[in-house]
Amino acid sequence: MLGWALTFLVIAIIAGVLGFGGVAVVSAEIAQMIFFVFIVLFAVAMIARAVRGRPPL
Repeated sequence: MLGWALTFLVIAIIAGVLGFGGVAVVSAEIAQMIFFVFIVLFAVAMIARAVRGRPPL
């Protein structure tokens, strides 16, 4: 999932450099949304792991 966020970030940067403002904004928003979903899922996984008795990474 983090790979997808980085992919959309690269697309946004390339589109911004080439002058495609609309595409850059949409790609940046998608990258940001996917990144936050990744962070939330990572936190949930770490909490679930700690609750089961295993130490967090």
